[in-house]
Amino acid sequence: MAMKRAATSAIRAFSSSSPSSFGSSGSSTRLLHASAESKKIVGVFYKANEYASLNPNFVGSLEGALGIRDWLESQGHQYIVTDDKEGLDSELEKHIPDLHVLITTPFHPAYVTEERIKRAKNLQLLLTAGIGSDHIDLNAAAAAGLTVAEVTGSNVVSVAEDELMRILMLVRNFLPGYHQVINGEWNVAAIAYRAYDLEGKTVGTVGAGRIGRLLLQRLKPFNCNLLYHDRIKMEPELEKQTGAKFEEDLDSMLSKCDIVVINTPLTEKTRGMFDKEKIAKMKKGVLIVNNARGAIMDTQAVVDACSSGQIGGYSGDVWNPQPAPKDHPWRYMPNHAMTPHVSGTTIDGQLRYAAGVKDMLDRYFKGEDFPSQNYIVKEGKLASQYL
Repeated sequence: MAMKRAATSAIRAFSSSSPSSFGSSGSSTRLLHASAESKKIVGVFYKANEYASLNPNFVGSLEGALGIRDWLESQGHQYIVTDDKEGLDSELEKHIPDLHVLITTPFHPAYVTEERIKRAKNLQLLLTAGIGSDHIDLNAAAAAGLTVAEVTGSNVVSVAEDELMRILMLVRNFLPGYHQVINGEWNVAAIAYRAYDLEGKTVGTVGAGRIGRLLLQRLKPFNCNLLYHDRIKMEPELEKQTGAKFEEDLDSMLSKCDIVVINTPLTEKTRGMFDKEKIAKMKKGVLIVNNARGAIMDTQAVVDACSSGQIGGYSGDVWNPQPAPKDHPWRYMPNHAMTPHVSGTTIDGQLRYAAGVKDMLDRYFKGEDFPSQNYIVKEGKLASQYL
């Protein structure tokens, strides 16, 4: 019942339309709306293994398959799910030539390259179960006339809460204390010499969209000095509500911050944005939280800055690539609090993005438009944030 209530609520929330801006493109558009015949739908999700049966609402996994298998198959559609997504011999690759819809997640992304798009002759619709569609070559998708959509807003609360947790973990130097306990140690000084209060610190978010604004709202009770940098200034009422000050110049904001949180999408403009030079403009010992995308950071520059002390602590759940290989240098750099990509896939978040995917598939089968805010590529045009 809890899942049904959450799904119903989520569908209502995602069905409302909001304005959306798209750039221009001269591509032809593949016919999006489904005809009466059966469609082949492929979903790529992480495998839950022994954890699959421990929670009936664990729908975001391979085994849970978004909870839509019975619904799809009752309508005569073919639904194939896999976690095997890399390389020409992968299970996903076998279905590329004749699939109509591909569903994937940011947590176990199927990288949809230009080459895959060219081979997918029947492909019409790419759906992201969650937020963030940078695992797709969006320019190639637009050129091919594909539709790309995601479940906008589905896990923004999940991610914002996770960011707040990571800020507190870094500020209070939590992880060394935890490691002491499990290692049978007790050394208060080794923790306390770099543990601080959050109150009074300057926190800046690079990007103040849905997640960034929720984070600012959650930080206000901590009596921080809140700053934000974004291409669009918030409405005065929202600025007043959050107490955040707009910083037009990013470098100027970075130099003021004790804590920097990355909340901007991965685009060609933001890829590798935080390189050695950008990090050097921050305060020495700055704390950085990045739940946006790993590729926004220069991987080696982060390692070097954590090793030198320029970065006092780095935490996040996004890597480049994902899943992160065992030898990824962020696993072994000092003063980090990294996890796998998990912030947006809480059980509550899963129920919301599963409901959003089902809603869009239902609209696709009926020939109806999606909520406008969900489109990333529509009729060969990219949403403005990806231009």
